[in-house]
Parts: sequence; C-alpha cells; structure tokens
Amino acid sequence: MEHFCDLLQHSSWIIALDSSIYISMFFEICHYAGFFLLVGSIALVDLRVLGIAGRRQTATAMAGQLFPWMWVGLIFAGISGFFMFAADAVDFYSASFFRLKMLVLLIALAVGIAVEWQVPRWDRKPSISAGAKAVALISLLLWLATILVALEVPAINGVG
Repeated sequence: MEHFCDLLQHSSWIIALDSSIYISMFFEICHYAGFFLLVGSIALVDLRVLGIAGRRQTATAMAGQLFPWMWVGLIFAGISGFFMFAADAVDFYSASFFRLKMLVLLIALAVGIAVEWQVPRWDRKPSISAGAKAVALISLLLWLATILVALEVPAINGVG
C-alpha cells in the first residue's frame, strides 16, 4: 500500500493540482464545507431522535429534508479529501491518527446510514424507543470522535 501511496503522491496530475495554492484552498474549503453538511445533517437528525431538536416535525420529515444534504456533504468531503490525501499520501498513510480517523469515520458513517434507514420505522411507533435514542447518541459521539481525531492529524503528525 505504501508503494501505491508513493506513486499517487508523485503522479504528475497530483503534483500539478497541489502546486496551485488556489486549487489547494478550494479542496480544503470543499472538504470542510462537505463535513459541515455531512456531520450537521446527521447530528440534527440524531438530536431529533433524542427529542432535543425539531420537535415540531416528525423525525422522518426532518430526515427526509436533511439526509440528501448528508450525501452531498459526503461526496464533497470524499472527493476533496482524496485530493488532499493524495498530495501527501505517504505521510498520511503512515500517520496513526489518520488511520484512526478513517476507522472512526467509517464506523460513524455506518451508524449514520443505519439511523437514516431506521428513522421511518422508529417514527411509526407512539414514541421513539430507548434503543433508538442510544443509537442516535452513539452516532453523535462517533462524529465528535471523528472530528477530534481529525484535528490531531496535522497537529500531531505534521502532515496536511
């Protein structure tokens, strides 16, 4: 895998993209905006399931409005994240915090998608169960962990 990262990092098109400050800034802005959309939309639905936010509408209605934005955010964060990774692929790949971030991110995404699929079922009941609320709380905590670990990637390892 390290060989692939080295090839990726030294490919001419990645070097060309990374050598432009404007393109690099564009990818960073897209990455942060994508994460704001991704985490924000999931967090609002989680908070609705917990009964903290959006009490005037059903969880299904809120999820229907917000989950398309989750997917847009995921696409923005994923594509821009790939290009940001590619510019320093060897350093990122060897950074333990980066690998931890990716692991926690994948788990958070899996739980977030599970919430998306389950919200209509949970909403059909007279009240949202304690189990559903526990899943929503776990989702929130996983996204918080993803953000906190992501902050440590450049700070601890000096990459990015």
